[in-house]
Order: sequence, then C-alpha cells, then structure tokens
Amino acid sequence: MKILVQKFGGSSLTTEDCRMRAIYHMEKAIDEGYALVVVVSAMGRKGDPYATDTLLQLVRANGNQLPSREMDMLMHTGEIISATIMCSMLNARGIKATILTGGQANIVTSDDFMNAQIMSIDPGRILQDLQEGQVVIVPGFQGRTAEWEITTLGRGGSDTTATALGVALKAETVDIFTDVEGIMTADPRIVEEAQRLGMVTYTEICNMAHLGAKVIHPRAVEIAMHANVPIRVRSTFSDDPGTLVTTMLEIGKMGYTVNDRVVMGIAHVPNITQIKVANKEGSYDTQLQVFKTMATYNISVDFINVNPMGVAYTVHDEMGEKAARLLTEMGYEPQLLPHCAKVSVIGAGMTGVPGVMARIVEALTQEDIQILQSADSHTTIWVLVHETDMVKAVRALHQQFNLHVQHK
Repeated sequence: MKILVQKFGGSSLTTEDCRMRAIYHMEKAIDEGYALVVVVSAMGRKGDPYATDTLLQLVRANGNQLPSREMDMLMHTGEIISATIMCSMLNARGIKATILTGGQANIVTSDDFMNAQIMSIDPGRILQDLQEGQVVIVPGFQGRTAEWEITTLGRGGSDTTATALGVALKAETVDIFTDVEGIMTADPRIVEEAQRLGMVTYTEICNMAHLGAKVIHPRAVEIAMHANVPIRVRSTFSDDPGTLVTTMLEIGKMGYTVNDRVVMGIAHVPNITQIKVANKEGSYDTQLQVFKTMATYNISVDFINVNPMGVAYTVHDEMGEKAARLLTEMGYEPQLLPHCAKVSVIGAGMTGVPGVMARIVEALTQEDIQILQSADSHTTIWVLVHETDMVKAVRALHQQFNLHVQHK
C-alpha cells in the first residue's frame, strides 16, 4: 500500500470552488493508486467565519478570560468543521471517507495547551481505515494528551500534523497545498521577478521559513527531514508540480546539485529593533546579565553579536521599550534603533564559496543601503538594515545573485 498525505491550508478551502479544486487533487491521487490521508486547516483566514483568528476574536469580544485548556477546545473546532465539509463532498462523489480527530488518530502530545508538541503517533487506526479503502481526513493542528485532553499545536500546526503523519505512516510524499505555486526565490509581493524553485534542501527551506517565508512551518520541515520523507509544496489551483523538498543526496540523484546555485532565495523580517549595550567600566559579565534578564522576562532575542566592548542584538519592535526599561533599571544605557529589518541570503551552495559577502556588500552599497549589523552560518548570511531600505535591499540582492533567472 503506497500512502500519500495531502494537506490543504485554509485559503484552499474558503469557497466551494476552492474545495472542488482540493477534491480534484484528491481524486487524482486516488486514480494514481494512492491510499490517501488528507489533513485540513480551518476554512479561510481572519474575518472568515470559521478561521482560527475569527474564533479567537470571539473570545476577546466576550470576556477574554478563557483558560488555555478551554481555549484549545475552541481552537480545534475550525479544523473539524473543514473535515466534515470535505468528508461530505467526497462521499457525495462516491468516494468513501471518514474523519479521525487528532485524538482519534492517536496523535499524542505534551500538555502544553495552545502550543503542544507531538510526543508519539500510533498509526494503527488510520492504517486500518486505509486498508478498508477509506480516505482518512484528519483535522490538522490538534492532538490529545495521554489523559485524553484536547490540545492544539500552535501556529503552523496543520503543516506539522501532515509531516508527522507522513513519517508515522511511512508515506511516499507529503503534499502541502496552498495558494502559491511553490517555494519562491523571494516574496513575489516584493519581487515581481521571483521564480518558483523546482527543488530545495530541507535545510534551505527551514532557513527560509525561520527567516520570514511563510509557505511552510519550519517545525514541519524538521520532522520530515529526520525521516527523509519528501515534501512537495504545491498550489491547489494548478497542476504545477510545485517545489520538491528533500535531501541534497536525492537532489543529486536527479542530476542537479545545489552548488549550481550559490544562493537559492532571499527572505526578510520587518519590525525589528536593534539594541546595543556597552560594558560597565570594570565589568565583563554584560552578556550574561543582559541575556539572563531577557530570558527571565520572556523577550526573544536574535541576531546576537558579543564583543569585548559589549553586546548587540535584536528584538521585535513591540518588545523594544520593555527591554530598554529593564536594561536601564540594571544600570545600563542601552542604545535602541527601532524599525529595522533582517534580510537573509540563503543557499546550501554558498558553503566554502568565497566572495558571497563581498557581493552582498556590493549590491547594498550600490543602492546606498547601510548595513547595521551582519552575521553568517554555513548556509545563510544575514544583514540588518533600516526598514525603509528593506524592499530595496531584497530586490537588489535578488538581482545580484541572478535569482530572476528561471530555476530548475
């Protein structure tokens, strides 16, 4: 039995026409001989009646005092509504379908309500239904604790459900259907010439997702990567094959190497505040004191530079004033630069290749863009710029690395 997992996001289920496109892809998979598991998100986005954000707004408008356990009871219902509608549509077309909630599908999680982690999956019940010729629909984003409490998996939870089920079921592939053609070289809303990538490595798309791209959640990719289960990111609204996410080895077997492209994409994150803290005279534990305080008050830090003179790091804009107040109370004189953006150049092929940073600096200098801070890893180089320069920086870097040229 060859198994395929298909996941459909909320934008793929909003209208009847959208849902019929999803049904089309399901029928095509069945015709190709797959035993099919379908994971669905809540229908639509904020403002649509069954979207998760709409449900949250309902609580905010009615007391806003719902405990996290009870909040999960509400938040998991949007996906169940989607599942029932899709089940009805499949059965109406003569395709046997059944629904298993996250708990019924034996997705066992931690008891961290609203942000649970998957601990284990027993696929036995799903496999039994597949053997009986059923399409198994699993509402995404949800599971249960060992004590059968309902939990949800946090943002990106439906992607995580899909890849976790793909691993547990030893699926041939996990198809993530969305409203774009696949993974792009940059946000097409910023770069009109952005191209769809035919293939990327798990590491590359994890970096893209962590650094601002919203096509797939990085936690979902990491789960698939550990078991080498291929992912395809595709559009519900076309027959385009989308982007294949797999290992560098598998890409090589297809006659293509990531070294053919030094850079595969540009990502960006706006609304960032840079904070610089100088050492107190005669004190050399600044970094310890600063980062312990940030952790104590749940302020997420990024883009960290530590040097003998002090530290520099970034926080989200909304946390800037709080961080500055805490640092001032500790006797420091923090320098804040709000409204910055992190622009990232990503590519597994840049490892060991000289001159990549020089090309980045060249592209930004030619556009009179000031680099406020930089950092790098084997596969990514990050630069911090003024937010007013973000769009210009993304476009300049996209052009510099010839990402407007069609990729394989």
